[in-house]
Amino acid sequence: MRRFLLPLALLVALPTEAVGQAIARAHVTVDSPQVRLVDLFEHAGPRGGRVLGPAPAPGQRYVVPVAQLAAIARDHGLTLAGGGPTVVERPGRPVARPEIEAALREALIVAGAAETPSARIDLAAFVPPTVPIAAAPRLVVEDLAWDHASGRFAATLAAIVEGEPPVRTRLAGRVIDLVAVPVAVRRLVAGEPVGPGDVRMAQLPPDRVPADALRDPSALDGQVLRRSVPPGTPIGASDLGGRLLVVKDAPVTMVIELPGLAITAQGRALDNGGRGDVVQILNIASRAVVEATVIGPGRARVAPGSLPVSRPADRRPSHRRAESIR
Repeated sequence: MRRFLLPLALLVALPTEAVGQAIARAHVTVDSPQVRLVDLFEHAGPRGGRVLGPAPAPGQRYVVPVAQLAAIARDHGLTLAGGGPTVVERPGRPVARPEIEAALREALIVAGAAETPSARIDLAAFVPPTVPIAAAPRLVVEDLAWDHASGRFAATLAAIVEGEPPVRTRLAGRVIDLVAVPVAVRRLVAGEPVGPGDVRMAQLPPDRVPADALRDPSALDGQVLRRSVPPGTPIGASDLGGRLLVVKDAPVTMVIELPGLAITAQGRALDNGGRGDVVQILNIASRAVVEATVIGPGRARVAPGSLPVSRPADRRPSHRRAESIR
């Protein structure tokens, strides 16, 4: 906390007729850009409205030492009866970031930047200017330098409040054109079909969007994932294994192809699967679980000679239909 000496001329320019005793305040909060006699002293009398000097900058404070308080009191016809030193504080508020970004965006458009609502302004090491609590500052962007190729810029921001000296702050950062893509709302597991409620649209920087990322959420509906996708991550074409052709717990026709003959049996899918995926199927008749490759909607091929993954304790006769291949 710094000590502050009020201007000497203000301390000696007035008559010193004594009008009473004053007590220095321990702490005072001022709302104006000037400090008055009544701000420093209780019982300042009829001269309390006299201006002594500048107040602290918004959000700052200073200390008036006892010796200076005594001199101020004496030169304004008062006797310092006690108190001090006095902490003089002036409240302030930082200018909100959206206000600053709006002023910057307008200046960048004037400088030639594209008027893109999805563009994001990144500010590096940003410290907002502080203005009086109730003030609505006019923000002016000065000395703007902007590189179209990289999107980087540098400028000076002036926060102007009537009756106050302008507060200037250096700004530097980058304009980034965001990309609208669907992202996972939760962790999506490999083999899981993507539904409408599994994705949402998000605005992401280009370096976070894979080259094969799908842009249309409707193109994802019903697609089966080849690999898991974390929440908030775009989904690329390489993450997908095609649309779901076999649905877990739904009926499936199992096909065993032999030379000149195709044997079919009815089963129930134990997994979801797209074309080419290997899924497990429960044979309804034998209750054995087999692995089969998905070949079409509700159809899967069982390799000849393959063994069941598991067998039931009591096997029942299997009802299968033989078909000649034409």
